[in-house]
Amino acid sequence: MFTGIVEEIGRVGAASGDRLFIAARRVVEGTVPGDSINVNGACLTATKVEPGGFSVELMAETRQRTNLGRRRSGDRINLERALQWGGRIGGHLVQGHVDATAEVRAVSPRAGALVVRFSLPVSLVRYVVPQGFIAVDGVSLTVIDCNSDSFAVSLVGFTREHTTLDRVRSGDEVDIEVDIMAKYLERQQSGGGGLSAERLRAFLER
Repeated sequence: MFTGIVEEIGRVGAASGDRLFIAARRVVEGTVPGDSINVNGACLTATKVEPGGFSVELMAETRQRTNLGRRRSGDRINLERALQWGGRIGGHLVQGHVDATAEVRAVSPRAGALVVRFSLPVSLVRYVVPQGFIAVDGVSLTVIDCNSDSFAVSLVGFTREHTTLDRVRSGDEVDIEVDIMAKYLERQQSGGGGLSAERLRAFLER
């Protein structure tokens, strides 16, 4: 489990078949083989760890659902170590289970921020709402607008400075993960009887 608050921007050092080496320093501190690291939104297992970076293996499912299989040497990557319970959660609960990829449709400056609009796969429309959470390339963001085929976020200066999203351009491909709470609520509602205030309260108190 992660928070969507990027700890470090790493770089793809080498990509060979299903193996990826990522050059990094901060996220390898205290990390051992077998630990999970959020790599551009995908929860991956570090198979080898050294002072200058770590290696991961990309399963067929990962290559299909994410953009990691198309990364090349030198590409910048958002990185975050797994959440330690008892610490602050600055973003939201991110699983690192990428739901789909999306395309950047437009990038425009607005009042000191950068508003970015992304395509929204039809299968995920019901999970995205204004002021709701979404993870883009592993970054926890707030949805400021959405419709039947796209959503928009506003990137403040700090986010642009500390993540790879400062260089997004129209046509870029990103990994997205919707808020897991929306999926749980949908499942709760589909169980019959509708989503009453009582059922919602019971769900949140679990």
